Amino acid sequence: MGIQWRRLNKLCSMSRHVVAGIDIGTSETKVIIAEGVVENGHFSPRIIGTGSAESRGVEKGFIASVAEVAESVRAAAAKAEKAAGVRPRRAFVSFGGIGLGSITATGSVAITRADLEVSERDLTLALEAAEAALSKEVTLNKRIINTIPVEYKIDGKISWGEPVGLKAHKLEVKALFITCLEHHLGDLIKAVEEAGIEVVDVVAAPVAASFVTVSKKERRVGALLADVGAETLSVIAFENGNPVSLEVFGVGGEDITNDIALGLKVSLEEAEIIKLGGLSRSPYSKKKLDEIISARLYDCFESIEGHLKKIGRDRLLPAGIILSGGSAKIGGVKALAEEALSLPASVAEIHFGQAEKGKIKDPAWTVACGLALLGFNSDGAQALTGRKSGSFSAPGGKDVVRKLSKWFSQFLP
Repeated sequence: MGIQWRRLNKLCSMSRHVVAGIDIGTSETKVIIAEGVVENGHFSPRIIGTGSAESRGVEKGFIASVAEVAESVRAAAAKAEKAAGVRPRRAFVSFGGIGLGSITATGSVAITRADLEVSERDLTLALEAAEAALSKEVTLNKRIINTIPVEYKIDGKISWGEPVGLKAHKLEVKALFITCLEHHLGDLIKAVEEAGIEVVDVVAAPVAASFVTVSKKERRVGALLADVGAETLSVIAFENGNPVSLEVFGVGGEDITNDIALGLKVSLEEAEIIKLGGLSRSPYSKKKLDEIISARLYDCFESIEGHLKKIGRDRLLPAGIILSGGSAKIGGVKALAEEALSLPASVAEIHFGQAEKGKIKDPAWTVACGLALLGFNSDGAQALTGRKSGSFSAPGGKDVVRKLSKWFSQFLP
């Protein structure tokens, strides 16, 4: 018996689970390969390979050329493979850019069991009823990629947590549906598969980023994650532990670079270096640079404030705004966000397991890291993105599971 136990313990200590995440951004495609190792009964995820390549064939998050995107994915994956010593054959992929959005709807059902006990089937039927309540105009040419139960009620009273096992006559659910343009989703899946990688699941980019940046406490009290990408600004708001809204705006870091190039009369390449605080070959006025950057960032924050007013959360998120994406590295962005939004602000820190070695600190990698972390929580019906609820597929491609969400039982404290 002792020998058998030691053999089992040795096998457990050596078990590996390797996952990959692919973030196809407008300016850069990033691939992360991570492994989860069980050591002495404790699970420990760590990043073992990263790779990036210039994104080609992408405009404001849209895929303009499947072939060019596939080549970018191949290039980034090859670099990650070389570092990790493992070839990514399957991956979790993000969807971002203009065309990504969200809408809420409610649905209700009568409890099906004779003893009135709420079952998993009742939860599924209620979510299906909420989806059926969406207007055809809202979902025209769009596909739901994530469905998130925000609030349950049983017989009109709020149920804290999933109400499975409780007794009631009627179950009601308020759900957040994250949607994307259907043809773009097909192109995204097709591009990744042309690169020789199977798509396991597609997740909204802001959702993926939140897995490694927004803590459970911040989600509970209220927080906003803002990802300032190259050509888009994505925001996702949290309250009571759940996402309550997601929006994407067509402005980003490249607009700041363009403004600097015009205002200081320098090349785009030099403007990008100046934007991120690098040394410039050309003399320029620091005051003028600050004015240029501040003006564009204020435009970004005005868009965020308008969205928060629309959903009734302006100045009402105690955990404030968390800034991620490449432009979160701009000097002074935290102070500008606090001034513009009257909220506390911070630059996102990536939390990925416990090991300090190999940690990624660049906020531009939040989405890719979140996708990889998702892979360690995707097995079984109750994964981070929830219950299986059907599938979607790319034209000529393989089916990809779309899941309903039981949210965030993950690593962040």
